[in-house]
Amino acid sequence: MMEFALFLGCNIPARLTQYDSASRAVLGGLDVRVVDIREFNCCGYPLRNINFKAFVLLSARNLALAERENLNVMTLCQCCFGSLKKVNHILKDDASLRKKVNATLGKEGLKYEGSLEVKHFLQVLYHDVGIASIQEKIARRYEGLTVATHYGCHILRPSQVVQFDDPLSPTLFDRLVEVTGAQSIYWPRRLECCGAPLCGINDDLSMDLTKKKLEDGRASGADYVCVACPYCHIQFDTIQETMLSEKRMNDRLPSILYPQVLGLCMGIDRRILGLEMNQVRIGAIEDFLSDGKNASGVTAAGPREDGCGEVA
Repeated sequence: MMEFALFLGCNIPARLTQYDSASRAVLGGLDVRVVDIREFNCCGYPLRNINFKAFVLLSARNLALAERENLNVMTLCQCCFGSLKKVNHILKDDASLRKKVNATLGKEGLKYEGSLEVKHFLQVLYHDVGIASIQEKIARRYEGLTVATHYGCHILRPSQVVQFDDPLSPTLFDRLVEVTGAQSIYWPRRLECCGAPLCGINDDLSMDLTKKKLEDGRASGADYVCVACPYCHIQFDTIQETMLSEKRMNDRLPSILYPQVLGLCMGIDRRILGLEMNQVRIGAIEDFLSDGKNASGVTAAGPREDGCGEVA
């Protein structure tokens, strides 16, 4: 059984507990064990452009805590993923900074060694679990469901640091969506920002970015926009609900978290997946499900070889 230190960050426990519960349920069904390290602190992202040294120290402390347990780190949040990856990258290359950081960490009996990997939830599913193994766990597959897959910014850039996928033409997330039987469509704005970084700073611009993305996804034929980041989901879900109530938008495009999409196919109860906790009404997504694997193990056709809608 694979084992990872699960890094939840700040937003998920406070505002998006369904992402946590759905991910744990899916990972458990795929024989991935997660360990909670209670001493984990904020990844440091909010301080990145205010106090860079504090940002580095906060991330380094989390990395040192995971190293103490001899575990690689898995994040659900893309901002946390980007922060931990960047600091891990910096400290491995900068011996002087590493020495200063360790001088502070040493006061707690911690030391950063640079011996672990930081992975996002999607990477664990794709590379560590694997498409074939996920396919074996699917009980029902979607038929006729079209999904606008939203990658998000921090998981793709800077590409030399995060090393997630081709930043200009990624396919990993699309392949994970299509293993469920859903079609991951091409949509022109699929790699643009969701607008979350501007929320609370310039709300009008933030909502404009969100509106344009959702309208593009809907115009491209999507039933849902699928995300794997708490900030992106809150923008497409909570903020979209606000926009609908304020008549800034007329038509909705529900946001759904990837473990919710996959969890339904694995036969996980929708209450555990927290579908009712999403603000924009999900609707009867179960109506798209059909028999995918019976007791004899006969499985419906797998994902297409090219993986993702019209993406080359």
